[in-house]
Amino acid sequence: MLSRLTTSSSLRRFSSTAKGSYDYIIIGAGSAGATIAHRLVKDAGASVLLIENGSSHYGSWDWWKINMPAALTFNLADAKYNWDFYTVPQKHMDGRRLHQPRGRALGGSSSLNAMAYVRGHALDYERWAKEIGEGGDAWSYRNILPYYRKAQSHQAGESTYRGGSGPLTVTQRRTKAVEAINQAFVLAGEQAGYPRTDDMNGFQQEGFGPMDMTVTPDGKRASTWECYLKPLMHPQTPEDEAAGKRLKLISNEMAVRLLFDKTKVVGVETIASPKPKKGGGFYSETSGVTEKHVAKSEVILCAGAVGSPQLLMLSGIGNAKDLERHGVPVLLDKPMVGENLQDHLEFYVQYLSQLPCSLYPWAATIPGLGLLSKYAYRQPWRAIQAGILWMLAGRGIGSSNHFEVGGFIRSRENMPHPDLQYHFIPGIVTGQLDFLAEHGYQAHCGTMRPTSRGTVQLSSGSALDAPLIDPNFLATEEDRRDLRAGLRLTVDIMEQQALQEFKRERYAPLLNLNLDSDEEVDAWIRASSHSGYHLSCTCAMGKVVDAEGRVKGVENLRVADASIMPSMTSGNLNAPTIMMAELLADRIRGEAPLPPEEASWYEPPNWKTSQR
Repeated sequence: MLSRLTTSSSLRRFSSTAKGSYDYIIIGAGSAGATIAHRLVKDAGASVLLIENGSSHYGSWDWWKINMPAALTFNLADAKYNWDFYTVPQKHMDGRRLHQPRGRALGGSSSLNAMAYVRGHALDYERWAKEIGEGGDAWSYRNILPYYRKAQSHQAGESTYRGGSGPLTVTQRRTKAVEAINQAFVLAGEQAGYPRTDDMNGFQQEGFGPMDMTVTPDGKRASTWECYLKPLMHPQTPEDEAAGKRLKLISNEMAVRLLFDKTKVVGVETIASPKPKKGGGFYSETSGVTEKHVAKSEVILCAGAVGSPQLLMLSGIGNAKDLERHGVPVLLDKPMVGENLQDHLEFYVQYLSQLPCSLYPWAATIPGLGLLSKYAYRQPWRAIQAGILWMLAGRGIGSSNHFEVGGFIRSRENMPHPDLQYHFIPGIVTGQLDFLAEHGYQAHCGTMRPTSRGTVQLSSGSALDAPLIDPNFLATEEDRRDLRAGLRLTVDIMEQQALQEFKRERYAPLLNLNLDSDEEVDAWIRASSHSGYHLSCTCAMGKVVDAEGRVKGVENLRVADASIMPSMTSGNLNAPTIMMAELLADRIRGEAPLPPEEASWYEPPNWKTSQR
């Protein structure tokens, strides 16, 4: 059994082979890893070894589950492309264990997520500049905006805020079958007294309007595999072909520890990825062969907010007492590794509709059939028609993530920028994955800058065992207060005149919930809220790494993913993660920063005295 992969005595029980050396080794071919690999081989002419634990969907029978935007729920409960983690029981949420899917595929979570492209607010980055300390000014808004533009190719073209020629495709979509209910939600936000915004990622985040998504113009998921890696692995130009020859991509390979020469990182040790367990972790069957890969310049961890701190700890970098308890030799006592975990928590306010306005005819399936339920559509002719239209023309129901509209508002006065986010879905989702077999609609509401802090810790000294993930949701009264306000504000929006022609009755929370009772509202939130799947901040800049992602106390080791955020941005995290990777790729290459963009942002005129 491979029970202690990090200890020197256990490693001697396995045969080890040495592979070639590369300028850089990147662990994780996800949102950050794919981006950095692309830039290093194409722009810097470096040789890169990119190691991914998961497999490729390219050429597989189920390729459509990743490529089709509307099929996004298929992989959230399937360990094939998913780490499929769960939290430890949450003591402030009635002991519930919340699901934490993470991408285990080429493209990482960008191949698994809901494709919402949300940059956050300008003031998030102004805050980062202060939180990071030395070198933090590089992360201020005007300094990071050029990297958002560098990454992006927006269908609306280039502007002060948007990019027009980057690798990452960003679009807005309007699906005719559900457009009426989507636009009614935006109008309801305006009727409730909030502004409209046509570009949540531009000058004004606050308000209601269309949402950007990482979907290509021909209706495919624009993952970092699709946009950054596939052009190199399947080149269409001589330039991409030359760059691709400098990239060695290994999938189905698990990094088990970093290799050191004293305090200098020289490479990584891997094994063939074992069979994943449902609920996180891996079975112990293994060939017993480890391989060593050598880096001439740096090893770059892009394994995410769970994987990056886990690999650091398995390699002896972390809280010394915890490492010793698991039999891991201590290289560097660094207590903040795995600390500062942050995540978004959200709930769904749902209404049944008296009009045929939703995705139900295409999406609802028959429960109780085990694995077949996901394919047992109640109206299979509609699902088949939608699938054929998407495959042949990239259009129709299948070509959208169906987060086509949303909103950002402030939960209270004296709040300088929005702290509540809305995703709107033209349908009712039960258990996060399945559609109710009735017409309806729902608004996801979550707080964006929670004050609760959690941890990622080792459960053992083995890389095969899932770490202990504890977001510590709702640990602070401020978080509970903000979600209380969020529920009441959401019901107010959903009861506006624009939605009355659709409204049959409220489905969740039930009508007998007393919205005026803090006790009843808190109980419903504890029982009904879900993770937004936005784990971050576990190797924070200023604490574990410096402003360029270099791990303090060792040489030639960098972390470059959502784990190095000092605090969460106000919204989904995929777009910020790609931006960070673009910026850090320049730092790794020794390039001068892009010139700052002289852009401004919206400030509500009455924010000190009014909630809206």
